[in-house]
Amino acid sequence: MPVDPINHENVIAALSDLADPETGRSVVPMEQVHVVEIDGTRVDVSLGLTTWASPLWEDIREEAERLLRSKLPDAAEVSVRIVEHDRPPEKIGQIGLAAKSVIAVASGKGGVGKSTIAACLAYGLRSAGAKVGLMDADVYGPSIPHLLGVNERPQLFNNRLQPIKKDGLRVMSMGFLVPAGEAIVWRGPMLHGAITQFLRDTEWGDLDYLVIDMPPGTGDIALTLSQLLPLTGAVVVCTPQDVALLDAVKAIAMFRQVHIPLLGMVENMSYFVCPDCGRRYDIFGSGGARRRAAELDVPFLGEVPINIDLRKRGDAGDTAGNFEDAATAPFLREICSLLVRGLCTSHAAEPPLPSLSVL
Repeated sequence: MPVDPINHENVIAALSDLADPETGRSVVPMEQVHVVEIDGTRVDVSLGLTTWASPLWEDIREEAERLLRSKLPDAAEVSVRIVEHDRPPEKIGQIGLAAKSVIAVASGKGGVGKSTIAACLAYGLRSAGAKVGLMDADVYGPSIPHLLGVNERPQLFNNRLQPIKKDGLRVMSMGFLVPAGEAIVWRGPMLHGAITQFLRDTEWGDLDYLVIDMPPGTGDIALTLSQLLPLTGAVVVCTPQDVALLDAVKAIAMFRQVHIPLLGMVENMSYFVCPDCGRRYDIFGSGGARRRAAELDVPFLGEVPINIDLRKRGDAGDTAGNFEDAATAPFLREICSLLVRGLCTSHAAEPPLPSLSVL
């Protein structure tokens, strides 16, 4: 059987089956194969991927090299280098937010670590190279400023709120505007106005991801968000025991009722491993969220064990440190990776249509 010779045309043909993770379309017509260099039996390719896909860059690079080796068996050496491919986001929704994916992080009840998971998702995506905003929509009990260790007050420039920047994240929270000991007593319309202002009047810039930390329960903020902009989907956080799962099911039902896709469930406080003896304790039960996710046809993104240092870092405002700790980083990175993989799968199954900009 004849073997394809090593030339520019066949290198491009070999990569035609490689899908851009963001759009679900082939990288070839999307002009993401930037450079092809051939030196005898050596093939070097520069492949452009957007920062939206940065959590999967290494996986895509390996897949590109596999395709080249498979379709060009005479190539003795194959090397694919990932470079950034610029594709600015379109403006979406009534407010014209420039973000590619908007992800709500919710829970059916308080006390399950929802804000911690939201902050860790934002940090995980940012540490991979994505442009990330983190909006604290839990106006009654904003936790994000404490988890990030910031207490600055946003500045106003050209009638636009400037988000607080921390570790490369762009952050906005009611906690930046209201003193820590002051209670917020608002009715629905005031909540709607605050959320609208945070989205519309904040200078977010171009984002790959906007992560929104939702209030616990099934209040009307989810409805407000569904009216303001097309949410990519929601991540529901719960703990393994039945009482938490009952409330998580209600949160899932709420998102389905307002037609917001479910991106996955995260089981927090899954178990505890004693640092002294290494024995595992299932304090709140075991595997409840995984089983319920399967029953409800919701992706299961992973579990996060109870970890003393994770709690300490949250109290100290050092959420970024969770990605430097071998005891917590693998769980959190896996959740981020599975989240983006799920988005890529949906894009591949139904590539997004070009959207009209909101002027």
